[in-house]
Amino acid sequence: MKRPSLVRIVGLAVLLAASAALLAAEAPQKTDFRTTFSVDKAKLSSTGKGTYFILEPGYTLHFQSGKDTLVVSVLEETKVVDGVTTRVVEERETEGGKLAEVSRNYFAIDNATGDVYYFGEEVDEYTNGKVTGHEGAWLSGVNGAKFGLLVPGAPKVGDRYHQETAPKVAMDRAEVVAINEEIKVPAGAFKNCLRTKESSALESGSEDKYYAPGVGLIKDADFALVKIEKGKS
Repeated sequence: MKRPSLVRIVGLAVLLAASAALLAAEAPQKTDFRTTFSVDKAKLSSTGKGTYFILEPGYTLHFQSGKDTLVVSVLEETKVVDGVTTRVVEERETEGGKLAEVSRNYFAIDNATGDVYYFGEEVDEYTNGKVTGHEGAWLSGVNGAKFGLLVPGAPKVGDRYHQETAPKVAMDRAEVVAINEEIKVPAGAFKNCLRTKESSALESGSEDKYYAPGVGLIKDADFALVKIEKGKS
């Protein structure tokens, strides 16, 4: 049997290496999650309406997962965090009919872009009706924490951004997976929904969230929207 020459073997190896390099170059590259945002904090508002988030007092979304409930309410209250007047959004969660957690989240919106920024939260965890912890609480500008992007007004598939940057406390982040999903929940059927995959730099695993245009969050992991209460115009 005639053996292949060394030149042919080397040539084939070079060709294979070049092909692999070309395929790698053509493959879509994922960027790092953004941790800084070029926004003028002086132009952020505590009230407004983005494509996927409504920051108007009185606007309330009710979610359910089996016997567990989650109510997200935009309050009349505001709070200055990191030099920005933010709107307080309360999340009240029950498990098996008992209060499990109440958080006060601080958001501000860029009404020019519809981007909604997250400036921190205060958390009360409950056991048998008593506060037993505050895990996950953070404020932008305190202990090295920085505000993040909760949800963009004009998302692009593949965009990746931090929602929270609070070292060793809260490092949630999101990636835009789709912007044209059709989702049906007890509150109705929605088209052109934004789908994000959320994860944490501090934990393993991920969860999908869905946002409907003009409504906001409609599905958060196992929680599905069951009722909408309109805010003040």
